[in-house]
Amino acid sequence: MNPFHRMGSYRSEGLTNQSESDIPETDMVDDLNQFLPLSPAVLHILLALSSEDRHGYGIMQEVARQSEGQYKLGPGTLYENLQKLLEQGIVKESPPRSAAEDSRRRYYRLTRFGRRLLSTEVTRLESVVRAARLHLRPHPERA
Repeated sequence: MNPFHRMGSYRSEGLTNQSESDIPETDMVDDLNQFLPLSPAVLHILLALSSEDRHGYGIMQEVARQSEGQYKLGPGTLYENLQKLLEQGIVKESPPRSAAEDSRRRYYRLTRFGRRLLSTEVTRLESVVRAARLHLRPHPERA
């Protein structure tokens, strides 16, 4: 399932105007589950932003570093996904780190919702890996 299949977004539904403590926990989990599973590109973008704010090229570099060169994120895929993530309130633009930064360079950061979404996806993936390991264990021959 595509993480962007929803017609609305977290931001457009007005949920960002409420404090998270005002939203029942089950509603937050249900809202998160609508975005799961994340596509590989979105997962890598969120992982790259989990440690610090980054600009587009920095995200591409971090994805390559974290995946040890196994996953390469092109600019088209990156910026198309970043636009959707911005619209859905999963990431937001952050101010440049210094006045000396190139004013054309945009920095991105995870929102609290984005961080919870990433954490939920990591937990989901851990359970998938656990189940896969159980199924891949050698079984004694059956008579």
